[in-house]
Amino acid sequence: MSFRFLVRVLATLLLALAAAEICLALHTPLPWMIGPLLAVSLASIAGAPTASFTPLRNAGQWTIGTVLGLYFTPQVVALVAGVWWAIALAIAWALLLGWGFGRWLHGLHAQQMPHVPARSMRATTYFAGAIGGASEMTLLSESAGARTDLVAAAHSLRLVVVTIAIPFAMQWSGLHGLEVNPSAVREVNAGGLLLLALATGAGGLAMQALGRTNPWFMGPLVVAMAFTVAGQSLSAVPAWMSNTAQLVIAVSLGVRFSREFLHTAPRWLGTVALGTVGMLVLCAGAAWLLAWATGLHPATMILGTSPGGIAEMSITAKVLQLGVPVVTAFQVCRLVAVLLLVGPMYRWIYERK
Repeated sequence: MSFRFLVRVLATLLLALAAAEICLALHTPLPWMIGPLLAVSLASIAGAPTASFTPLRNAGQWTIGTVLGLYFTPQVVALVAGVWWAIALAIAWALLLGWGFGRWLHGLHAQQMPHVPARSMRATTYFAGAIGGASEMTLLSESAGARTDLVAAAHSLRLVVVTIAIPFAMQWSGLHGLEVNPSAVREVNAGGLLLLALATGAGGLAMQALGRTNPWFMGPLVVAMAFTVAGQSLSAVPAWMSNTAQLVIAVSLGVRFSREFLHTAPRWLGTVALGTVGMLVLCAGAAWLLAWATGLHPATMILGTSPGGIAEMSITAKVLQLGVPVVTAFQVCRLVAVLLLVGPMYRWIYERK
């Protein structure tokens, strides 16, 4: 790592920290995520030399995965297992919604981009609409011959819109502080925290070695869950570590934007933003139906079915106390299902002939 890059990383972190402090003073929701995300995104679009250090992002995901795993007590696991059918419905809904979003994007842009071959345009709109991780969907779209720049831009913008819109909507509506299953571990124990860090870190390395998606989130989450389910209360994670993790994750999202980002098919970005708002409305409707059917709180189901990322929606659930385990279970199961099914669905729908 060059000295110049190190300076850029440190300057970006200082900007993010200042934005978080301002949001704390203004009492905005998720100040340690939304403040840094907005500040770094705007600075990047303005042309500032922002930068994110991948090991820091991994450490942030490691911390958040560990924090969330501590919520999965045996009682909570039984609760989540009892709504397996709702998780299956949410997965089917996500696949259908993503396909519909892609069809809508294709109808709007296929004629407006004649320079893009028809097959490439079909793959571009399909994978841009799929509700999955930005990096994973971009890689899948590349193998199908899509415009990967448009796919990556669509997912980055969708994630930012969802991450900003939902917490503000939850806070303004008063839907927060409803957690009925708090973390099983409340006290920080230095020795237990060290053992927990070593074990969850080993989980992250194992997932990375296996080539799994989001290894530094999924590995620590699974290990921390195993400890909690087994009744081993090693230690809670200090609040400052959780806040720092939110900040570095927000920075890693914000640096995806650049001055060139706004010049990448402005009409495409506008329709993606509009479509994301539409998906949020549709997901809210689906969430209310699932809440009625399961007896869970609508706010929890909104986070569980929203077209956002696992870490971002789970952090929102944690900070606003809105059913962390249920939200995490819904988001994790959806991510795995989308990664497994989106590629075969594309080939079955569009490439059979």
